[in-house]
Amino acid sequence: MNTLRMGLGRVGIELKQFFRDKESAVFNFLLPMILLVIFGSVFGGQELGDSGITFSQYFVAGMIASGILYTSFQNLAISIPMEREDGTLKRLQGTPMPRAAFFIGKIGMVFVAYVAQVTILIAVGVLFFGIDLPTTSFAIFTFIWVSVLGLIAWTLLGIAYSVVPKQGRGAAALVSPVVLVLQFTSGVFFVFSDLPQWMQNFASLFPLKWLTQAMRSVFLPDTAAAMEVNGSFELGLTALVLVIWIILGAILATVFFRWTPRGKS
Repeated sequence: MNTLRMGLGRVGIELKQFFRDKESAVFNFLLPMILLVIFGSVFGGQELGDSGITFSQYFVAGMIASGILYTSFQNLAISIPMEREDGTLKRLQGTPMPRAAFFIGKIGMVFVAYVAQVTILIAVGVLFFGIDLPTTSFAIFTFIWVSVLGLIAWTLLGIAYSVVPKQGRGAAALVSPVVLVLQFTSGVFFVFSDLPQWMQNFASLFPLKWLTQAMRSVFLPDTAAAMEVNGSFELGLTALVLVIWIILGAILATVFFRWTPRGKS
């Protein structure tokens, strides 16, 4: 309980640090909105075949799934190397604070940032592109559990991946390409079933494909399941894949996370 209390206390500190870094905060919040405005303005009124579903409605599901990737994986994989390089992590390691409290603080910060980001995205989608919001209790419940599992999985993976950049200044160059590749192959910018088979197989190995697919089940009508590769949103399989990635991410973060730069103690 003491660890949990200290972890919750860290959430406030992490949020202050996040919003003080104005460039990072603006990037995390504005980029999804800018992409939604651009793609929505260019393709928003177009329907996907004879489905009656507009591209904007399809695209907003992918951008919300990408928001999970931005606020968790990308944010942490870039910011943690900077904290490691400037000695912040080493100073925290030397305090009596349980190490688990540090990670609880990061996870809490990610959750709050995601809620704010999704609120902005949905508001823009509804006001300017006529996005229909989920109204059934099942869709809302799906949105909640998919968001929670996705955030935990990508947060742990972001913490684990943060050991890859040797220097904080070069972190973005090693993180952004990973994010872009996953977005282009996971059905964020294009209809997933239209992608080449090898690309679909590649994307299926990672959580973003499953998050995007599950979010489509929330924001698209049930008939849209016929547009999926297997003719179903596969929510049960999505939950299984995300839980597996949570376990794998926890193992990777525990084994590889470092408080000091490589070569230093």
